[in-house]
Formats: sequence, structure tokens, C-alpha cells
Amino acid sequence: MTPGNNGASTPEDDDPFGYLYADGQANGAQPPSGGYGYPNSVNRVRPVGTRQYGATQGQGAQTAAHGQAAPPQQGAYGQPQGAYGQPNAHYAAPETFPGGGGPGAPQQPTGHGGGGGRRGPNTKGLLIGAVAVVAAVVIGIAVAMTSSGSEDDGGGDEAGGGTAPTQSQSTGPSPSASDGGEEESAELPAVDAKALRLGGSASLASDIDGAESEGGVYVTGFNQVGAKVTWTVNGVEKAGSYRLNVRYGTPGTDADATLVVNGEASSRPLNMKNFGGTPEGDWEKGWKTTWSNVNLTEGTNTIELACNEGNKCDLILDHLSLSTE
Repeated sequence: MTPGNNGASTPEDDDPFGYLYADGQANGAQPPSGGYGYPNSVNRVRPVGTRQYGATQGQGAQTAAHGQAAPPQQGAYGQPQGAYGQPNAHYAAPETFPGGGGPGAPQQPTGHGGGGGRRGPNTKGLLIGAVAVVAAVVIGIAVAMTSSGSEDDGGGDEAGGGTAPTQSQSTGPSPSASDGGEEESAELPAVDAKALRLGGSASLASDIDGAESEGGVYVTGFNQVGAKVTWTVNGVEKAGSYRLNVRYGTPGTDADATLVVNGEASSRPLNMKNFGGTPEGDWEKGWKTTWSNVNLTEGTNTIELACNEGNKCDLILDHLSLSTE
């Protein structure tokens, strides 16, 4: 063997790309005429579905040797069909897959009806998985609610069993007037017409119905300058501002009077308008109530209503009372 001769197997026979090198061309290497660029390869085009198995494999090989494609066997609906029990030739040959076999390889179970083709999705497994997920969520919610309820119950027992009293428990007897506790505030004073001290032309009468004083008595004759009524208020427990309520009546006209508290006259007259619009001259329907704020001292106070110059005193008086503002 010499450097120029490597034996029977020359590089151009081993290297499919020897014709690309200068030394290969010198030794007569030629570009391949077959397919895929490899020497001695045969460019044979085989339509999909023409591969035969079993007894027909030799016939298909002979036909391919003469450069003709063997016609595929036709099945239902014009689709290529292989031998009975063999994979459908319309799909890739089994030996092209890892672990694939020839005609004797075991067949995979098929789907509905035992026909050829790939298996569909495992819907039963998917359904079981979905049901399992839903069940897990429901169980988790139930456990959380049970735990929350247990904590609430525990808190209620602690509150009920502790020292803090509940609404149904009593911390002790409530104070009452008989036990020496704080007594309720006494009612504020009130006075009927008969208990008022009259002055000037003021007098008592009971001819007009509707007076609330005892016996239906009211003060009349108040429409003369100098007429007045005085109320001596006893038992004011606390100094401060109070509301003086006056029930009066007019014959469907507006009226007013001067208010004097503890000898000091108010700068504004006590308003006794014809609220509600009673028809003029109707005394029985003219009963109304008005009020004014007064400042009283603790103990005894005097309140006076007078008809002075500038007042409209055509009115009658029923009763007076005090209330808080």
C-alpha cells in the first residue's frame, strides 16, 4: 500500500463528498446521481399509502424496481387500506417510530368499534379529575367554616363564663328612691288661672268654652292698659334658662303682652298671634299656646304678664307652665 493507493476502498467510494476535493477528482470521483447526495442511492418517490405488508411486500418491491408505483389497495370511502389486521397504510409505517415493528408487531387497542386510528382523549379520566378538584374545594370550605364557628362559640363561652356581666346578668340592685338613690327630677311648676294674682281690670270668668283650668275658669278683662297677672314660682331647683308656656285665646286677631321676670321687663313683647287663622270674633276656636325663654334663679321667682302702652291686649288667659328648653 502506497500513499497514493489506499487499497480497494478508495476515498471516493467512502466519502460521498469526495468529488468536491482535488484528490478525489483526480481519482475519478463523480457527483452522485442518486437521491440525498449519497453514492449508489436510488431516488425513488413513493406516494403515501403505497407501502405493502405481508404477502404483497415482494410485489411492491418488484414494482418499485421497475420505477413504477404499485397502486394502493382501496378501502371504504376511497381511502388506502392495508392487509387485514395490519396498520393502515395511510399513516406512517410503524417501523419509523421508536420500538415500532413490522407486520408481526402487536397492535394497540383502538377506540370505539375496534376500527383503526388513534385513540381519542381519555374523557373518563378528565371527568374523574374534575370531580376530585371540586370535592377538594368543597371540603376545604367546609373545614374553614367549621373552624370559624368553633372559634366564635369559644369566644361566646368565654364571655358568658367570665367575670364580665352579660345583658341577662345583673351587677347589683338598681338604686331607687326608697333605697336612698337618686330621685327623679320633680315636675316643673304650673299654674291655673284661678291661682294667678290679678291686677288692674283683670278678672275671672268661665263663659267661653275651651279653657283647661279647673272649672273652665280663665282670666278676662285683660284688654285695658294696667291689667296684669302675676305668678309666684316656688321650688325652682336650679338656676338657668326655662321655657314659659302660656295658653291664651283671641277672637281671631293678633295680640301681645309685656313679659316681666323678677321685676325686669323683656325688651320684646310676648307674641300672641292668631296662629291658624281663627275666624274673627270666634273666641271658642281661638285657644292657642305660645312660649318664651325666661332666666330664673334657684328658689322663688316672679313672672308677670301685663298690658302696657303699645300692647294689643284683646285676649284671655288660661294657664301657665314651665318646661326645659
